[in-house]
Amino acid sequence: MSYTHLSITERSELALLHRLGWSARAIARELKRHHATIARELKRGCKAGEYQAEAAQEVYEKRRERSVPRGKWTPEREHYIASKLAQ
Repeated sequence: MSYTHLSITERSELALLHRLGWSARAIARELKRHHATIARELKRGCKAGEYQAEAAQEVYEKRRERSVPRGKWTPEREHYIASKLAQ
């Protein structure tokens, strides 16, 4: 099973259809997504009852940045390796 994240285009369509009063299941059918995906997105992105695609996209991008592992490279490790190589 493959999973793809919602694009800004899909989020924009979602916002428009939500404003028109469509249900999460109807929006899901239109976007060819699972209804739970749409419901979660609406739950995450609704501020004062209105879903805003641009704000939801920005929050999504920040979440993605935080979810990437930082790795093992640190300035201290760099200094240690450089000093060992210099010897």
